[in-house]
Amino acid sequence: MKEITVEELKAKIDNNEDFQLIDVREPFEYETSHINGENIPLAEVILEQGKIAKDKPVVVHCRSGKRSMQAILLLEREGFDNLANLKGGILAWRDAFDPDMQVY
Repeated sequence: MKEITVEELKAKIDNNEDFQLIDVREPFEYETSHINGENIPLAEVILEQGKIAKDKPVVVHCRSGKRSMQAILLLEREGFDNLANLKGGILAWRDAFDPDMQVY
């Protein structure tokens, strides 16, 4: 499974790269804090897979990296081969770039 660090993700954002960011946390977690990804909770990821791009890189994240890893494993079984897991999730993002971010 491909992984991406928060520093690599920030570089993608800063460089306006064409990629999709998917947040697989629950809606209440997303409402507490997010980094502008599309919220598709883990339990809905297979049902909502039509919202996930297959023609460009996709970074999947959650709170710590565990649920996003599960989501990637499920999606890879559906034929996705363009996914990367955000190592450390939004907790790593907070630690690196936004120490005041509220994280559930």
